[in-house]
Amino acid sequence: MDWILFLTFFAACIAAGSTGGMFPPGDWYERLDKPAWTPPNWLFPVAWMFLYVAIAVAAARVAALPDTGLAVAFWALQIALNTLWTPVFFGLRRIGGGMVVLVGLWIAVAGTTWLFYQDDTLAGLLFAPYLVWVSYAGALNFSIWRRNTIDPTASLAGK
Repeated sequence: MDWILFLTFFAACIAAGSTGGMFPPGDWYERLDKPAWTPPNWLFPVAWMFLYVAIAVAAARVAALPDTGLAVAFWALQIALNTLWTPVFFGLRRIGGGMVVLVGLWIAVAGTTWLFYQDDTLAGLLFAPYLVWVSYAGALNFSIWRRNTIDPTASLAGK
């Protein structure tokens, strides 16, 4: 594995993850009505560290291969949307807006997983837990949105 590529992709992951420190959940999140299957807060940084290492390794493997521009572009799209979710959900407190970002993120992660798998089987498999996590996060975001909005169909950008 090319360590410079890995460190570059991992730095992008750490930058994306740093939004969690800039926009912590806080009291607002604690007061929301959440489903019983909401994980404890300590699990999120643990899960994300594992996922960020895995997706950085996957990206470094694929980026070193010829003709993988589309796969790397999808990786860039997913990390951009990953970075955007926290400021929208926690910073702006837009649960519906977070859902919109998560739908885009899920599509980008699914596309990246598929493209990576086509180029390097291991890279695709390394991305699979991320797709599972984003699916779970989407279900959680949707449940929180439904539980805390009087009319959730009124506006995806609203509470």
